[in-house]
Amino acid sequence: MNPAMRTSHRNAPLDKHEIAALVAGQIPDGAFVNLGIGQPTLVADHLPPGSGVVLHTENGMLNMGPAAQGGDVDPDLTNAGKVPVTELPGAAYFHHADSFAMMRGGHLDICVLGAYQVSAGGDLANWHTGAPDAIPAVGGAMDLAIGAKQVFVVMTLFTKDGTPKLVRECSYPLTGLGCVDRVYTDLAVFDISPRGVSVTHTFGTTFDELAARLDIPLLDATQP
Repeated sequence: MNPAMRTSHRNAPLDKHEIAALVAGQIPDGAFVNLGIGQPTLVADHLPPGSGVVLHTENGMLNMGPAAQGGDVDPDLTNAGKVPVTELPGAAYFHHADSFAMMRGGHLDICVLGAYQVSAGGDLANWHTGAPDAIPAVGGAMDLAIGAKQVFVVMTLFTKDGTPKLVRECSYPLTGLGCVDRVYTDLAVFDISPRGVSVTHTFGTTFDELAARLDIPLLDATQP
């Protein structure tokens, strides 16, 4: 088990690499997984060797490996975020349209996406803030949000000015409705189900502190 998950509590928030390791530790062996652009791509660097997890990129590759370093960098071998990556034995390449057919056809077990907001009902907003000077970047997120069997989100729980990103209703344009199953953040992990939003782990905070800062009902799953 990932060290950060051995207890429900930890005395400090997680950094982005620790969040990625946390996600990697909870992906079942042999799963087919897409990692979204940005922070989710770090998950590839923390998957244990021999897990059998097959990483899919929307630009047309299966069995992607960790990020490429030094002499392993091949400018023609990148993920969807244009980050140089490695390939694992059995890697395959295919047309962009075939890649999207995999995404839309229910062939992916999990996708890991970043987000601007997630609602208590599992709605996802991750492609546009609505700001006049913002550049929309939807990519394949809408296809992944409705095509993957499970949707995991990685994000900081609050913006730099302290505004929560886990909200009652999203105020940003939506990517998908009721699609998010789990949210990994620097301060806590949340499961979203028909029962509501459950706090399963906390890092550098407590359930009561989270309940005071978030304007949504929370269920406490951190207690035995």
